Amino acid sequence: MNEFIYDVPVKVYFGENQLKHLGEELKKFGTRVLMTYGGGSIKKIGLYDKVVSEIKNSGLELYELSGIEPNPKISSVREGVKICKEKNIDVLLAVGGGSTIDATKGIGAGAKVDFDPWLFYTGEEKIEDGLPIVCILTNSATGSEMNVNSVVSNPETNDKFGTKGLVSRPKVSFLDPTVTYSVNAYHTACGAADIISHIFEVYFNLNPDLYMLDTVMEGLIKTVVKFAPIAIKDPTNYEARANLMWASTWALNGFIRGGKQGGWSCHPIEHELSAFYDITHGLGLAIVTPRWMKYCLSEKTAWRYRGIGENVFGLDKNLSDMEMAEKTISKMEEFLFKTLNLQSTLTEIGIDETHFEIMAKKACNFKAINGFVKLEPSDVEKIYMVHIDSGITKDEIKKLSLGVDIGGYTTKPCRVLPVEVKDDFSKIEITISEGKNRQVRKMCEAVGLSVIALKREGVGNLTCEGLEKGSYRHLTEEEVREVLENN
Repeated sequence: MNEFIYDVPVKVYFGENQLKHLGEELKKFGTRVLMTYGGGSIKKIGLYDKVVSEIKNSGLELYELSGIEPNPKISSVREGVKICKEKNIDVLLAVGGGSTIDATKGIGAGAKVDFDPWLFYTGEEKIEDGLPIVCILTNSATGSEMNVNSVVSNPETNDKFGTKGLVSRPKVSFLDPTVTYSVNAYHTACGAADIISHIFEVYFNLNPDLYMLDTVMEGLIKTVVKFAPIAIKDPTNYEARANLMWASTWALNGFIRGGKQGGWSCHPIEHELSAFYDITHGLGLAIVTPRWMKYCLSEKTAWRYRGIGENVFGLDKNLSDMEMAEKTISKMEEFLFKTLNLQSTLTEIGIDETHFEIMAKKACNFKAINGFVKLEPSDVEKIYMVHIDSGITKDEIKKLSLGVDIGGYTTKPCRVLPVEVKDDFSKIEITISEGKNRQVRKMCEAVGLSVIALKREGVGNLTCEGLEKGSYRHLTEEEVREVLENN
């Protein structure tokens, strides 16, 4: 268990009729306000008029930047920085969801420097100063209203990067659940997927940490699973909207992380999808997350799925760790794709494997993702590939995954991923942790699959990539060490 520091000094006004405090809070930081927002939704619901009225009645000078995009672009950040410098802005007011708030954080930092704010996102520069930020949240998803993070896209380079700085954390956040009444079913569902993914990125970790935090995370997920469907069916249900909003905030304000260490996995993978194809972030996470859960599942990791299965979905406590993990993944798929009615494959949203290789490398920052399970670019590409529709049935995949009888011997659980499908055959990837004679062929035959071609891609982290037929090379010291550590 690791030591940690928790320090999140954000003043939150939660509930209806809290905007009466907006003027007094803004005045603490100056008199010249730049209000940032997206499209016309805040005007349609009357929020814009309320905000403008509060600001003017407080004697403040108001400037505006509208049109901030979903998956906010660096161009919007640059435009905001320009306004701040020209108008000598004192304080920023972000009115919107995570995209607006994230862009505003970039604006606040960029206003204090002479270089391009994109350098914050590439990691070439660090955020050390920034304008104070006040925000009014309009969608429950990202948790940006109470954290230091900012994610911005650059369409010119097909990049989507994140940055953070302590000064980027909002000083004050207004969270009124009634403002989210107008959020449609699709974006409510995508927001729910985003919230859950934020929690999963922390929860799925093999480092020992506080039991108390595990129960908090399970409670947050259970809250989303319960109230997202209610909010979709009854958009003006205050209890549902309030629970989703507060769960969103606490899913990513640093509290649940405790002393856990390790990188995130699904978010960098999804960031490449939305960078290349500009899809809704939450939808991308919904498609990626269950496949990532399957890909990471092994005898070593199965135990970590148990708390979600038992305490969120109410599964039988007597199930083995592997059975619990398999059923937990199935329940998550059912929630995302049936209950929330989100699309379940990249094929459905028009994405094929054209850019998978470069996307996988960029997701790993051309190295590796050191998360719940270490992922190399080749692993990430396989996770992407799993999303392409395959003709192999779920029942056949399940049987292979759980183990099958091959002449009196039951194979150990393994990882089975569909890779490619054509009219007359399917291609699947099978990763096993043992090596019986002709095992893969026998396993496929045991469930009625006829193998027409079989190629071994690698052993552990060792591959034949770059070697011509009949040639060989010596193992490196690092490869030898990894083989010894994993066996």
